[in-house]
Amino acid sequence: MPIDFEVEPEFQEKLDWIDGFVREEVEPLDLYFRGEVSPFDKSNETARALIAPLQQQVRDQGLWACHLGPELGGNGFGQVRLALMNEILGRSPFAPSVFGCQAPDSGNAEILAHYGTDGQKDRYLQPLLDGLISSTYAMTEPQGGSDPGVFTCRARRDGGEWVISGEKWFASNYRYASFLIVMVITDPGVAVYRGSSMILVPADADGLEVVSNVGIGGEAIGGGDHAYLRFNEVRVPAENLLGEEGSGFAIAQTRLGGGRIHHGMRSVGVAQKALDMMCERVLSRETKGSLLAEKQSMRHWIADSWIQIQQFRLQVLHCAWLIDSVGDYARIRQHIAGVKVATPKLLIDVVYRSMHAHGSLGVSNEMPLLGMWTMAPIMGIADGPTEVHKDTIAKQVVKGYEPSPGPFPTAHLPTRIEEARRKVEERLEHEVGNL
Repeated sequence: MPIDFEVEPEFQEKLDWIDGFVREEVEPLDLYFRGEVSPFDKSNETARALIAPLQQQVRDQGLWACHLGPELGGNGFGQVRLALMNEILGRSPFAPSVFGCQAPDSGNAEILAHYGTDGQKDRYLQPLLDGLISSTYAMTEPQGGSDPGVFTCRARRDGGEWVISGEKWFASNYRYASFLIVMVITDPGVAVYRGSSMILVPADADGLEVVSNVGIGGEAIGGGDHAYLRFNEVRVPAENLLGEEGSGFAIAQTRLGGGRIHHGMRSVGVAQKALDMMCERVLSRETKGSLLAEKQSMRHWIADSWIQIQQFRLQVLHCAWLIDSVGDYARIRQHIAGVKVATPKLLIDVVYRSMHAHGSLGVSNEMPLLGMWTMAPIMGIADGPTEVHKDTIAKQVVKGYEPSPGPFPTAHLPTRIEEARRKVEERLEHEVGNL
C-alpha cells in the first residue's frame, strides 16, 4: 500500500479554519487565564462562559472530539487527520479542551467507549464528551511507574462492592476531576498482565484521601494539579468494574498507545512555535555590527531545528498512517515507541536553541519558552520513560534477525569473498562449457 499523507481540499479547508480559529480565538484565552485558570477547571464560570461558545463553533464545523466515532459524537477521523489537527492544537494549552480532545479525558473516554456498560457511559462518558466534567487516570504508584509488576494498590471483592486499598501517584489533573479510572490488582497470585483490573471511582468517594497535590517544575509545593492519592478501604459498587476482571493491563495498553502518538503530534506544534519565535528574534536583534540572523551559528541552529522538526513530523505521520492501515496498536508498538522516544529530544533541542537565541529574555518569565522546554522532560516520563520504550524498540527490531550460522558474521569479508569466488567460477565454467 503506498504511503500518502495528502488530504482532500475539503479537509484542508478545515485545517485552515482550525489554524485561524486557534490563533484568533483560543490562544487569547491562554494569555488571559495564564497561571490563574486551568483548562480542566469546569467550575470557573468565567472560563465556561468564554469556552462554551467556542466549543459550539467547533461542533458546528464537525470537529468536536474527532478521535471518537460518530456514535459518540465524533467524526472518527483517522490518525493521519488527527496528526495534522493536533500539530495546530499543540500550540495552545486551551485548544484541546475547546476541541473536546484533552488528555487524560480523551483516553478515559476511549476506555469508556470500548469497555463501559450502558450505565457507565450514561453516568461518566456522556458528561465527559459534553465537556461538562473532567477526569483523571490513576495508574502509577510511589514505588511503581514503568513497572506495573510492583504495583500494590489492590481491590478485593466484598459482596456487591469492590474495596480498594493502596496508593497512587501523580493522578493527572485530579484537582478538577469528577471521577477516576484506577488500575488495581485484583488477583495478586498471578502476573500483573492477568491480575489487574480497571475500576471507576467517584472523586468524592469515602476514604479517598489526597496526600498531596503535586505540581510541575517551579510550581509551589502543595499547589499543583496532580495528586498523590491514598485509598483507605474505598468502597465502590461491583458494577464499577470496567471490562472483565483481569483485563486491566490490556485496557491500559489500548489507552496508552493512542496517548503516546497524540503527545508526539502536539509536540510538533510546540517545536514549530519555538522555531517561529527564534526566526523572528534573530531578524530583530543586532550584535557586533550585524543581525543575529547573519551569524553562522544562528543559521546552523535554524537549519538543524527545521530538519529535526521535518524528520519528527514525518515519523509521526508515518506512525499515524500505520495505525490507520493496520488498525492495531500492538502490531506497531515499535513505531509508537519510536515516536515516544523522539518526542523529548525534539523539544529539548529546538526549544533550547530558541531560548538561547533570546538570551536572558528567553529564560525569563516574560517569555513562554522555559515552560515549553519543561514539556521535554515531562514527555520523557509520561506514558512510560524513554528507556523502557527504547527497550521495546530494540526487542522488536532484533526479532527480524537470526544469529550467524558459523563462527564469523555473515558480513565477514574473507568468507564472503571465497563464497563469491566459488559461485562466479562455477558460472564461468558453465558458460565456457556452453560455447
